[in-house]
Amino acid sequence: MWGCTLASRHLSRSVAMQSLYEWDFRGRKIEELPTVVDRNIKEFASGLEDTTFIHQLIDGTIKHVNEIDKIIEKAAPQWPLNQVAVIDRNVLRIGLFELLFGKRDEVPPKVAINEAIELAKSFGGESSGKFVNGVLGTVYREIGEPGKDDAPPAKEKTDEDPIAKTEGDNTV
Repeated sequence: MWGCTLASRHLSRSVAMQSLYEWDFRGRKIEELPTVVDRNIKEFASGLEDTTFIHQLIDGTIKHVNEIDKIIEKAAPQWPLNQVAVIDRNVLRIGLFELLFGKRDEVPPKVAINEAIELAKSFGGESSGKFVNGVLGTVYREIGEPGKDDAPPAKEKTDEDPIAKTEGDNTV
């Protein structure tokens, strides 16, 4: 698992998002990105022993940024990319990178989506979480819900289940 605990993965995503945000906000100068990343690691994640996941997120997102941006535009046609808040745009980029290009055995699709929603809620505006959820949910359904069948099957409701008994009963 890239040598990270869940808490350090969340922190790594936060640092990656902040770095991509700054890179995007300052004109997307690729030559400045390593300096931005190093400074953000020192400032926000100085106790993090392994920064590999941060670099994998940033490098992968940058490698696929044009493709990811086209996917955002298609999934949210009412929002031209340059009108999407910079925070939301970069949270979506990381979420889509993990969803579409990440290692599903290490980060299942629903984890990638949930983590992106949490980043949007923490760093974005009031409606950022809903916006990110909507875009990522749309893409997830479009690609056929990968990993959907990986979870154990839900328990079937039996007659002993009081909720199952009352669900079909429409009497008052």
